[in-house]
Amino acid sequence: MTVLYFAWVKEKVGLSAETVTPPPEVITVSQLMDWLAERSPSHAAAFADRTLIKSAVEQVHVDHSARIDQAREVAFFPPVTGG
Repeated sequence: MTVLYFAWVKEKVGLSAETVTPPPEVITVSQLMDWLAERSPSHAAAFADRTLIKSAVEQVHVDHSARIDQAREVAFFPPVTGG
């Protein structure tokens, strides 16, 4: 699976993208965030306040409870505001 990071999430993680293979028990976006946060202190910092992070699976905005079964791409980004 490819995990994409945007804006300050990318800055905190230190990567714009990475290819990962989560364990089989990781089946939701929230569980993926937990698993990624364990990868490094940078990941932990990025996912410290999940209320500030939005997610997308296969380029569709989803809630953190969304399943990631068979997902090829998951993206994390801050809320977007416009005017």
